[in-house]
Amino acid sequence: MEGLFTLENLFTLGMLVMLQAVLGFDNLLYIIIESQRVEKSQQSKLRKTGIWMAVLFRLILLFTLLKLLSYFTEPFFVLAWTGVVEGSFNLRAVVVLLGGGFIIYTAMKEIWHMLSLEDQMAEEKEKKSSFTTALVLIVTMNVVFSFDSILSAMALTDNYIVMATAILIGALMMVWLADSIAAFLQKNRMYEVLGLFVLFIVGVMLLSEGGHIAHLKFFGHEITQMSKATFYFVIAVLVVTELVQSRYSKKLSRLKTKNAQD
Repeated sequence: MEGLFTLENLFTLGMLVMLQAVLGFDNLLYIIIESQRVEKSQQSKLRKTGIWMAVLFRLILLFTLLKLLSYFTEPFFVLAWTGVVEGSFNLRAVVVLLGGGFIIYTAMKEIWHMLSLEDQMAEEKEKKSSFTTALVLIVTMNVVFSFDSILSAMALTDNYIVMATAILIGALMMVWLADSIAAFLQKNRMYEVLGLFVLFIVGVMLLSEGGHIAHLKFFGHEITQMSKATFYFVIAVLVVTELVQSRYSKKLSRLKTKNAQD
């Protein structure tokens, strides 16, 4: 423990907590959307249980990465169709690619349900996921989200205690915010659509990251990773567009009502 509470470690801890908050946003959004697939009385419990179980697995993954990093970075299969498809895949690339694909599938499925006929939507809503199934999905997808934050943390420090503390503080923040954000989305259903499109972009970002890690090339063109700056810029544009559209729709509605009264 000697030297643990140094100024350098405390500064690093602060940086890691901010990193967990920024990188944990998409993870929290997925947890909230997935929790809506179970009975309403179980949703809050699912979110909290999912977050804490995910944290446990994240700490285990952090320890494993520190001890067995080479197994996650060394390629274990290669695509070598020269000029068409080329790539060198390690475990991290495969996990990130599969996670990105699954998130895109989840977002598109929920968006499709919103566009379905009312009777189809009602039928689908009756088919609630079990608590266990949703919990397994949340914990599994958290492993995908963990790679980014853990590897970023490892770039700042090699102190396991500091990184684990940051993860626990990040979990407390997620537990604190989860119910409030879920309640907001429930009362403002139009933002649920925004959330699903944000989730879709998260999937695209993960696919680009996995392709970049694998040095994946299609017809000689290598996949370029979407930067975090680009990701948050796109999210900001989506949010601003939604807010402007919402206010404009309300304004039009008021004008129509006023004209009808006149």
